[in-house]
Amino acid sequence: MTDSPTYLQVADALRAHISSRRLQPGDRMPSISALQREHGVSTGVVQRAYAVVIDEGLVLARPGAGYYVKSQEPPAVLVRRQRVAAGDGSPTEAALARQGVVGTWRHESQPQAADTRIAARLEIQPGDPVMHTSYVYLADGEPAQLAESWEPMAITGGSLIVLPEAGPHAGIGVADRMALIGVEVGMPVERVTARQASRSEAQALGVAPAVPVMAIERSYYDQTTGRPVETADIVLLGSRWVGEYGQRPQS
Repeated sequence: MTDSPTYLQVADALRAHISSRRLQPGDRMPSISALQREHGVSTGVVQRAYAVVIDEGLVLARPGAGYYVKSQEPPAVLVRRQRVAAGDGSPTEAALARQGVVGTWRHESQPQAADTRIAARLEIQPGDPVMHTSYVYLADGEPAQLAESWEPMAITGGSLIVLPEAGPHAGIGVADRMALIGVEVGMPVERVTARQASRSEAQALGVAPAVPVMAIERSYYDQTTGRPVETADIVLLGSRWVGEYGQRPQS
């Protein structure tokens, strides 16, 4: 009889499910309740077991959807550019499509009062109303990018573009949405740094905590007035993305 902790014994069983090829990449893993019944353990034990195999890169956690076998084939490296031409819709979706990848996203928008950090970036007063939208972008169904976006409601409030992902102009990207209310923006200003993923970011991306990510602080500006019209914090998996800036002249 093994002396290893119970959660490690459950983790061993999860590995066995995968290594025996009873489960293939993309297949759903047993639920927490099913593993509780099978091993006679608590919810906490099963969650610790799953944390182990997630950290090992064997399993992907999808919030609200369960646990899935993670492919061991390295995904293709994707190229990110600042934006696409006007009229192409969502920059992320268009960029992925050009690389043969299907881009989709989950989102949630809600109005809130700007905190000091966001107010400074948008050049408004703390407490001014902004529309905050959280995104999880997926490449061929796998999480690959996160974003938190803020827009001053003094600019978008009362218009059909106030909700970035709802209404007749949903999902077309900041530049095209702003053009609909007479605001022309140029190339966004981006500040790129490298760091480790936080635990919440790692969970949303389905990776082990502390993996390298690119963190981008992005802002769009009205070309006429110079005022910021949107700012965002973007997180990209370092193993999945490279950034490319500038454009080669056409011959």
